[in-house]
Amino acid sequence: MSLTLGPGPLGNRPAGIYNRELPIGEGLLYLEPSLRRIRGHAGDEIVVDSRHARLLYEHGRLPIYMFPRDEVRTELLEPSERSTESANKGPARWWDLRLGERVLQSAAWEYPAAPAGAPPLGGLIAFRWDALDAWFEEDEPAIVHARDPYHRVDVLDSSRRVRIGLDRELLAETDRGKVIFETSLPARWYVPSEDVRAELLPSQTRRGCAYKGFASYFSVRIGDRIEQDLAWTYEQPRREVAPIAGMFCFFNERVDIELDGGLQARPLTPWSPNWPGPRSDGPPVISG
Repeated sequence: MSLTLGPGPLGNRPAGIYNRELPIGEGLLYLEPSLRRIRGHAGDEIVVDSRHARLLYEHGRLPIYMFPRDEVRTELLEPSERSTESANKGPARWWDLRLGERVLQSAAWEYPAAPAGAPPLGGLIAFRWDALDAWFEEDEPAIVHARDPYHRVDVLDSSRRVRIGLDRELLAETDRGKVIFETSLPARWYVPSEDVRAELLPSQTRRGCAYKGFASYFSVRIGDRIEQDLAWTYEQPRREVAPIAGMFCFFNERVDIELDGGLQARPLTPWSPNWPGPRSDGPPVISG
């Protein structure tokens, strides 16, 4: 999740309340320097090695890294046939990335003529995250997308009685769970595998979270139907959230959760069935 996405303070549907009207909405941009060394690899080539990267935030989108041209292997870039333009950033010049016989089309772009009032985007190049084979922040692998430095993830032990159900069927119950408090997201309750009552059916779905690692998903049998991808687990989470390894979490947005006997309202997020704004590519890519 991000400052500018979903229920974040500058997102599609902020969860909080301001004391005055702010110019939040389409067209909002914010550019800031990053203190991290960022590297991007494609095959055996280091395509980007930057100590002066910028993070570009845009309303309704995840932040992206933009790099000074002199920290990019521009000799590997060739003009692309793709052409796009936006009102707040101006026309985009796209580049293909050539690695010998391998050509990655529309792998990078820049804004050579940003309109008046826009942040200083000239001389900066961005890459599609999936165009490169590996990314690193300092010497740590980075996955899925650029991490927002304002995003925080806290894992806490909790003795609260957590009951998780759906359609009057008990799915899990514990008083030895863990809860993740993550910026701009609902609290996520993780249950030890021994305290899961539901029949979990392994799914083919596997998604990554930039902050927690890669999650494996499970569907759940409810009566005579299957609720697809209702729960997930991180078998080898990133070290920042290591305590949740092997525990299971269910979507607050799709199940009924009782905390110490009190039924919790289902949160409205981009993973809700009735979310009114733009949707994410999938659950816990950035929120599990």
